[in-house]
Amino acid sequence: MEGMKRSAGILLFRRTAQLEVLLGHMGGPFWARKDAGAWSVPKGEYTEDETPEDAARREFTEELGLPVPDGELLPLGEAKGSGKVITVWALEGDLDPETVTPGTFEMEWPPKSGQKKEFPEVDRVQWFSVEEASAKIVSAQRPFLERLTAR
Repeated sequence: MEGMKRSAGILLFRRTAQLEVLLGHMGGPFWARKDAGAWSVPKGEYTEDETPEDAARREFTEELGLPVPDGELLPLGEAKGSGKVITVWALEGDLDPETVTPGTFEMEWPPKSGQKKEFPEVDRVQWFSVEEASAKIVSAQRPFLERLTAR
C-alpha cells in the first residue's frame, strides 16, 4: 500500500420504492461521450495530513458544491482501483441533482495545444437504482454498491 494514492468519498443513498444511490458523471473531454463505467461516487485524493473521513466530506462539498447532508456515515471499507486505494462511506440522505454546482479542474485541451481549459469535476449528477448504478459506475467502485446492498 506504500506510495499508493488514496482517495475517499461518500456514497449518498435514499430509500424510495427501491434503494437508490447518487452518482456523478465524470467531467472533462475524456468522459464526455462515455456512459457505462463513467460514473463515480463523489470522491477525491487526500494526503497524510487529512483523515479519510474529512477528505470524503471535503470532496463531496467540492465536487457537488453542496454541504454533506446530516446523518451517520456508514463505513463501506476500501477497494483498489487504477493505482489508488479508495475508502467510501455510505450516507442516507436526499438532495436535488438540479441544485448541484460542481467544482472545476483545469487541464490542457486539446492535447499538446498548450491551452488550459476548465472542466467541471462532474458534469451531471443523478439518482440510480443500485442495479442501474452497477452498470454505470467505474468497475473498481462496484464493490461499494454490493456492500451497501448487503447492509
